[in-house]
Amino acid sequence: MVTMGLALAGCSQQQLNGFLPGDPGTTNNTSAVTGLWVTSWLVLLAVGIVTWGLTIWAVVVFRRRKGQTGLPIQLRYNMPIEIFYTIVPLILVLGFFAFTAKDQADIEQPYASPDQVISVYGKQWAWDFNYVNQNVFSAGVQANTETTDANSSLVEAEIPTLVLPVNKKITIELHSRDVIHSFWVIDFLYKKDMIPGKVNYMYVTPERIGTFAGKCAELCGEYHSNMLFNVKVVSQADYDAYTASLAAQGNVGQLGDDYNRNSNLPGVVSPIEPAGASAASSTTSSK
Repeated sequence: MVTMGLALAGCSQQQLNGFLPGDPGTTNNTSAVTGLWVTSWLVLLAVGIVTWGLTIWAVVVFRRRKGQTGLPIQLRYNMPIEIFYTIVPLILVLGFFAFTAKDQADIEQPYASPDQVISVYGKQWAWDFNYVNQNVFSAGVQANTETTDANSSLVEAEIPTLVLPVNKKITIELHSRDVIHSFWVIDFLYKKDMIPGKVNYMYVTPERIGTFAGKCAELCGEYHSNMLFNVKVVSQADYDAYTASLAAQGNVGQLGDDYNRNSNLPGVVSPIEPAGASAASSTTSSK
């Protein structure tokens, strides 16, 4: 333990974080994710050291000596050893599962009374952000040849920005307008898929003011690599000023499912057939 303590004392913060992006305390969830990741690696490193040590020991102790001939004594069905290498991995797997399930349950626990609700729509290839409590929105410009530079990189000014207040409980509703996307704020150490026709949720409390990079983490088409966004965590006063500026620009209301490209989902009426026509047609045919 003393040796491990001295070794860890000489590590940088990045190494102590297991080379994960971001810093501890970026959100209310990042410390739990980092702790699970680093602890898992330390346990697996200990298992690896024991396994490598036993392997090297067996190679050295039971190697063929000079002058030896024939086969060594063959050992089979060592019940204590077989029980050992069955029970120990089982304990490790169950332990990893238990700690992972606990942390995941904490991260996925909905807020009973969130301070802010944000509705996010992913689309090929940009993002729409609805600030539900303030009834304003920010529409992202879809990435294409007109929004990229000579190197096919998205122009910085065209990257959508999601603004969040610091130290506030935030529920994020995740929607897709077309295909499967994935909402990933890298430094938040969490991501979640956005599936057409289904609403997923994230629950997060940003605890550090700053700007954090986000991206789509699901291959979604030609300009997937340019489906970027920023998350800007600000004070409550700056958040109020930003949402007020959206209202001043005329971005009042919510960008909803009526802008979705999908027309073949259950409950969606054909754009060339009046509502109720299908049901009336089937009734007439049955007569």
